[in-house]
Amino acid sequence: MLSKRQSKYFKSLQLKKYRQTEGKFLVEGAKGVEEVLQSDFEVEALIGTSAYLSSLAENLKSKAKETIEAKETDLLQVGTFKSNNTGIAVVKIPGQDRNVVEEKGLILALDAVNDPGNLGTIIRIADWYGIKTLVCSMDTADVYNPKVINSTMGSFTRVNVMYADLKDYLSKSDKKVYGALLEGESIYKTDLTDGIVLMGSESHGISEELRPFVTDPVKIPGRGGAESLNVAVATAVVLDNFFRG
Repeated sequence: MLSKRQSKYFKSLQLKKYRQTEGKFLVEGAKGVEEVLQSDFEVEALIGTSAYLSSLAENLKSKAKETIEAKETDLLQVGTFKSNNTGIAVVKIPGQDRNVVEEKGLILALDAVNDPGNLGTIIRIADWYGIKTLVCSMDTADVYNPKVINSTMGSFTRVNVMYADLKDYLSKSDKKVYGALLEGESIYKTDLTDGIVLMGSESHGISEELRPFVTDPVKIPGRGGAESLNVAVATAVVLDNFFRG
């Protein structure tokens, strides 16, 4: 059974400073837990109700170094869900060897997207379109924040998320950089090829220091009165146009 000491320790991983110190993060709910058990992430502990643990295939349960039976109230104490009658996985944060940029295909870059829900949704969108690499500015939300992980619905296991000084990263790239800017050319009229898609925050857009690296500014033409689009929605629209036809 889950001890009070274990409960306190696992709960601390909700906070970034403890995730960084311990090198671990939480994955909650059946969907996320089963996705991570099927991935190459290292699962340090699997905490679950008796019914849930019994329902899991042995080859999945065996991926966890430790299995701990817990009550539903324990899961709610450790995690962030308001309702969870299945399980939580405690997962090792991968080393830097995982964060190697795959230069083939389309790459997505995010500049100061600091809302965890937006980042999680963007990771899920990237996974939908087969984007394997997501490069984030250092002030973008932490990918291992529970809100981000939960929002990805397991897609974090298939998209390599790395953090970098985007100015340095873009200056060293010879790829086209498609930047979402209000003064850009209509995305529907732009000749789109592989490159880097750069999305900025909703409040400020792409930062001034990164704009000189944008080789192909693009915009989503609006037809109504809304001032802007949610950054995750805008990312989906932009990416969709790369895969039309």
